[in-house]
Amino acid sequence: MKDFDTNYLVGIRKQFQYYKLLGERTFEQLDEKSLFWQYNEASNSIAVMVNHLWGNMMSRWTDFLTSDGEKDWRNRDMEFEDVIRDKDQMMLKWNEGWKCLFDALDTVNTTNSNTQIFIRNQGHSIPDAINRQLAHYAYHIGQIVYVGRMIRDTEWKSLSIPKGDSKSFNAEKFARAKHEAHFTDEFLDDKHKSKTS
Repeated sequence: MKDFDTNYLVGIRKQFQYYKLLGERTFEQLDEKSLFWQYNEASNSIAVMVNHLWGNMMSRWTDFLTSDGEKDWRNRDMEFEDVIRDKDQMMLKWNEGWKCLFDALDTVNTTNSNTQIFIRNQGHSIPDAINRQLAHYAYHIGQIVYVGRMIRDTEWKSLSIPKGDSKSFNAEKFARAKHEAHFTDEFLDDKHKSKTS
């Protein structure tokens, strides 16, 4: 299980950090009022999406190796209500959820990597349980980024390759010698890493 521990977990942690940072770079571009904006009554605000992510993270990652990921104390329906009142409260929940996730990842090692993880009584391998959550969080953070872009409109600062810059971006990449690297390495350098990761 050495390869699982050193390769998979290191790479997956970087991907979680990447999506966390995408959310935070979206928050940085918005004023507080925008975090509570809804396209219509059926749509979720960014604050509501953060509340849902927090609820999911706290449930899935608390006692990750020893209890079902759907905790009996979770109130999922309430996660989609307007319970967050300001940006400070939103950020507290955001950081608490991510801390729970990263702390749980730190508990996985070569001695317990064959543990079966249950979510609503369905068994998962550790990679399957982790991948399930990565995909779920990427889905919602993509929504957060899209809502942020809608709000900022022409003032939006791209979080990836700006429109029209693909050729120059690729030229810079292919000008380098082939090398092994994780795709998030440049995005997650020390200058940009979140303090809570």
